[in-house]
This record gives sequence, C-alpha cells and structure tokens, in this order.
Amino acid sequence: MKCFELQATTGLDALKAVERAAPKPGPNQVLVKVRAASFNYRDVMIAGGGYAGRAKLPLIPLSDGAGEVVEAGSAVARVKAGDRVCGTFFQRWLAGPVRPDIQDAALGGTADGMLTELALLEGDGVVPVPDHLSYEEAATLPCAALTAWHGLVEAGGVKPGDAVLLLGTGGVSIFGLQFAKLAGARAIVVSTSDDKLKRARELGASEAINSKSVAEWQDRVRAATGGRGVDHVLDVTGGETTAKSLASLRPGGHIAIIGARSGPGGELDRRQILQKGLKVTGINVGSRAMFEAMNRAISANRLKPLVDRTFPFKDAVAAYREFATGKHFGKVVIAFE
Repeated sequence: MKCFELQATTGLDALKAVERAAPKPGPNQVLVKVRAASFNYRDVMIAGGGYAGRAKLPLIPLSDGAGEVVEAGSAVARVKAGDRVCGTFFQRWLAGPVRPDIQDAALGGTADGMLTELALLEGDGVVPVPDHLSYEEAATLPCAALTAWHGLVEAGGVKPGDAVLLLGTGGVSIFGLQFAKLAGARAIVVSTSDDKLKRARELGASEAINSKSVAEWQDRVRAATGGRGVDHVLDVTGGETTAKSLASLRPGGHIAIIGARSGPGGELDRRQILQKGLKVTGINVGSRAMFEAMNRAISANRLKPLVDRTFPFKDAVAAYREFATGKHFGKVVIAFE
C-alpha cells in the first residue's frame, strides 16, 4: 500500500512517500480503505518536533480520516465491510474520563495515522459517518469537530442565549461557531484578518473583532455583551491571549483550554478564577461516546463542515506546507484517488 511516512521530527523534509505491506486485521481490528484525511495544527507540531507528546517513528501522520471498511476481524460486531467510518482520535477512549493509557493509541502520534491507503484500526475505534457527508467532509470530524463539541457542549453545557468567544478561524474555532449556532448561542470571533472576519460573519458570527486594530479586544468583547462578558471561551491559542480570554468571561463563565498555538506561557490568573468563580476545563479531543453524540447532532441538523481546500493524495507534502501557513479558513483536506 502507498502511504506517507514521517521518518524524523525535523520538519517536512522528513515526510516521504513509501510503500508498506498491506496490514491484516486481527480479531478485534478493522482494515479501512481511506478516502480522505484532514490536517490539525498538532500534525505540524509533530512534524517539526514541537509537540509535547511523544511520537512513534517512523510514523504515518494525521489523526483524522474517513473511509470504507474493507475487512473486519472475527470478533468485530459494530461494523462490517462496506460501512463508511471515521477513526477515533484516541482508539481506546470509548467513554468516561480520560485515562493515561489512552494516550498510547493516539492516531498520528503514538500510533500510525490516516495518511495511508489502508489504515488498521481498532474495531471499537471507529464511528459511522453521517449519511449526508462526503468522505472529505467526514474526514474533518475526529479531532477539530470533537474538540469543539467537547469544549462547548460536553464540558460547557452551551445553551440558547449564551455568548461564545472563539479565537481565530481554524478548524476548532469554525466548528465552535457552527455548534454555537446549533445551540442557539451567539458567537464572537477574534482574528487578525479582516477577510476571515468577514467570512465568519457570513457563517453566523454576531461580532467579529480584529485583534491587530483592537489591541484590548477583551474590552470590545465585554461591550458586545452589554458589559456582562461571554459564557464560554474556546482557548486554542494560549500564550498572552489567555489573560484576555479570562477577562472576557462573565462571572461563573467557562474557559476550555485546548491548545497552545502561541507557544509557552498563558498562565491562568488564579485571582480572576477565584474572584469570578470561573470554570476551567482541559480539553483533550474526546471519547467515542462524545463522537457519536456529536454525529447525531450533525445528522439531525444536516450540518456541513467547512472545507477550505482539498489536495490530492500525491500532493500531501504541498498540502502540509499550505496548511502550515495558516491561511486557511476552516479545514484543509487530502482526497485519495
């Protein structure tokens, strides 16, 4: 089978197209013909050696993908050959709280991922694709969508009338905008690009703030909520924005700590947390049970993920480089021939 292999964590020059023997599923595994895969910022961090977690090498990268089951092990009853499925980010996290051993089977990190023609996955580590989605659309769900769902719905309990603050216009934030709208909440987006802010408004954002021209954007956020502050923040950036995110929250509000795109730092101000009674949740993607709940909501509302660009499988390295520029709005996808 054809696949791409990250042979070192020294940058994209270490990503090579290779041939591997087609795997054979064990009794509790499934073999999936991958039809599409998508990028997350974690993939760039792993390739460049900047990811905090360990990675196996050589590694088939990318945690997110969708395809068709071509063979199921003898003990697998949940899916069968011909079923359209996504792999779960954590192959062993089925339900309940996260556990340390779950990290041992994280696709595209501690386990081979989805940038391959054939992916060997756990029978318990796949979920059906919503019927109305293409493979390219479904490939965006396992990490970015589920992270946003976990932060807003599972941990945050977002409800009609709430205000949600979203930082940037990458995959997690755009899914956060879409899920906020599904819940009847209003979305406030902060970005450095006027063009992306215009697109966010078209997608349903009630307020769009350029953080380059409005340095103290937390004041504008509070003003947009009548001085009250937002109910939820999906903090995907960390760094110096964390203090502004906390300042944007209402008393008793919730911040979901998701990423650290701005690098180290972003310490949480204990005084603000105590004085305002804030809730802080660390979000580590999500379980299969959360994924299934999210997919039910996606199906019921016919929600369509926002795919910005699609590349062919042979151009995976070019797709990586394009994604790393941060120019995308939503998701960048690889479609397999």
